Amino acid sequence: MENKLTEKQTTYLFGVIGLLFSFLLGFFLYPKVSKKQAIHADSILEDIKSQFREEGPIDGSWIELTKVPWKKFAYTTDVYYGGISRLEENILVQYEFIADAYTGSLIDLYRV
Repeated sequence: MENKLTEKQTTYLFGVIGLLFSFLLGFFLYPKVSKKQAIHADSILEDIKSQFREEGPIDGSWIELTKVPWKKFAYTTDVYYGGISRLEENILVQYEFIADAYTGSLIDLYRV
């Protein structure tokens, strides 16, 4: 007597194996993927500088490399502080910014 699986049984078996494999893969990879990983401050500065360059050349820039805890209302995160300077109508104008360390998005930008 031969033990051959029908096509339906084979499909079901592969489905169960695939589901089990996906579950185990997710179980072991979740801790690595779910960790909040900060973006390097230099990368954030380069992104902000490129946005400023769309409006004209910049004269200088800086960013603190240390993350600082920041809270406003119910929103809590770590941020980087930085600044950009450029000439506007032959006057040196300085801007300072606060950028989210995990998303890189600008939280605040103000002229000094």
